[in-house]
Amino acid sequence: MKYHHKVSELRLTTTSVEETQAIAAAFAAVVQAGDLVLLAGDLGAGKTAFTKGLATALGVTEPVTSPTFTLAQVYKGRLTLNHLDVYRLEQMAEVIDLAIPELLEGNSVTVIEWGDVVVPALPANFMEVEFTFGDGFDDRVLTFRATGTAWTARSRTLVEVFQRSQSAPC
Repeated sequence: MKYHHKVSELRLTTTSVEETQAIAAAFAAVVQAGDLVLLAGDLGAGKTAFTKGLATALGVTEPVTSPTFTLAQVYKGRLTLNHLDVYRLEQMAEVIDLAIPELLEGNSVTVIEWGDVVVPALPANFMEVEFTFGDGFDDRVLTFRATGTAWTARSRTLVEVFQRSQSAPC
């Protein structure tokens, strides 16, 4: 895993699905009730793999699958994980119908795959994780971007968590 950090973003490179899931597990140490996490990237870039790693770290024991056709899945763990996929939505009104602000009120974290396309319909505080393909077949570059005061305030903690996870034995 390679680690790069700028003030406005944090970039990590993974070389396997397991490393992507390990990054998500480290990220779970920073998430709090009411958090919104947007996942962006091409098909097959690692969004669902990341969500699986996050879910496992939150204590979810049931299998996590992409909710492409169901739009939303709810998993119980230390925090409830609301897993949404807005890939198939055609109008912004459909996003509003998902009642995302209400999801953020409970003891939960909400993850939205393809979330970058619905930003205008979302609250102002979120973490965006962009997934891009790297040089090797399984290589992925994960770019974390904090938006709003809630995530910006935790950016330093996030960097420290990732630095610790990078030095931990795999």
